[in-house]
Amino acid sequence: MKPGILVISHGSRETAWVELVDDAISAAADSPRLSGVPIVSSFLEIIEGRLIQDGIDELERQGVTDMYVVPLFISSGSTHVDEIGQAFGLPWVTELEGDLGTFRVAAKVHYGQPIDDDPEIAELLALNIAELSSEPGKEALLLIGHGSQEKVFHERWQEGLLKLGERLRALGGFKRAEYAMLLPDQAASKLAEMQAANPEEAVIVVPLFLSQGYFTNQVIPARLTGLEYRYNGRAMLPHSAIERWLERQMYDGLQRLSEK
Repeated sequence: MKPGILVISHGSRETAWVELVDDAISAAADSPRLSGVPIVSSFLEIIEGRLIQDGIDELERQGVTDMYVVPLFISSGSTHVDEIGQAFGLPWVTELEGDLGTFRVAAKVHYGQPIDDDPEIAELLALNIAELSSEPGKEALLLIGHGSQEKVFHERWQEGLLKLGERLRALGGFKRAEYAMLLPDQAASKLAEMQAANPEEAVIVVPLFLSQGYFTNQVIPARLTGLEYRYNGRAMLPHSAIERWLERQMYDGLQRLSEK
């Protein structure tokens, strides 16, 4: 058996987004615990020459027989996570068919989990918003994620956002934590509802996105136009917590491969 690791993220037309992801994966791959293991970063779309099939081909070119796939996505509610699993021949979560087709792969494939409500990521988010907080006992949090309108995936997003919000609330001693999705469009109505119910509480908006870009810089501020809130648009990268999460997923994945 020769193990290898394929890390899959979404991809972006913004070069800085891709570089941040690549840098995090490279930092994780430098861990002594992963020494000698082929590790490839690939993308769901946009980045020609580095798509998922390209990553599979590169690992198999290096002789990999057992492949651990790390989905670098925020939530198991992401339809992309299921879409990728389908293309590897794994059971479908719903009847919603992805458009990736079926990958050409000879190696045995083992599929990991996305970030969801990982405790270390909650600590990262707490650091991101620390500068926005002055009296946490009088402040509320509004976590905003991409979301999904598909029932099963929507429920998974709900579960992850609820758990992550509670972790973050407890870490910082905030009064309460709520969540909203961009899909369906819940952000403005949820923020308005929070302010109507507790007008004395300042609301800190926490974006749940891997890297700063279109959603953090444009979509969220546009959706919340005219409402009062605190926001700095910080995403999860760059941060060593993502590197540690990746390293942990990779190492745990290798342990699983060795047990098979």
